[in-house]
Amino acid sequence: MKYVLLICDDETVSPSNEELAADPVHQAWLADLDRRGGALVGARLRPVVDATTVRVRDGETLVSDGPFAETKDFVGGFVIVECANLDEAIEIASGHPYARWGGVEIRPVWE
Repeated sequence: MKYVLLICDDETVSPSNEELAADPVHQAWLADLDRRGGALVGARLRPVVDATTVRVRDGETLVSDGPFAETKDFVGGFVIVECANLDEAIEIASGHPYARWGGVEIRPVWE
C-alpha cells in the first residue's frame, strides 16, 4: 500500500537544510527509511512565503501570493512510501523528527 507522509511544520522553528543534514535524528530516520526500502519519492518544500495559490471562480482564475489557509502549521515536505499496512506507515511517521514539534499526516494513495 502506498502512503503519502505530509510533513507539517511550524516555519518559525523549522531547521535549515544544513541543520537537517547535520541532525543525527534526521539522518537516522533517513537511514531507517532506506533500510526498509519503501521510500518512493520525497521533497522538502520552500517556505509558504514562496507559495502561489490558484482558484477558479465563475470562470475567472484568481492568483494570490502565499498559502490558501491561514494557519501556523504548513506542509513543509512530503514522502511517498510503500508499506505493508497503516501500522508500518505510522511507525515510519512517528520516527520523523518533525513529529516532535510539528506533525506528520498520513494519507493512503488512491490507486
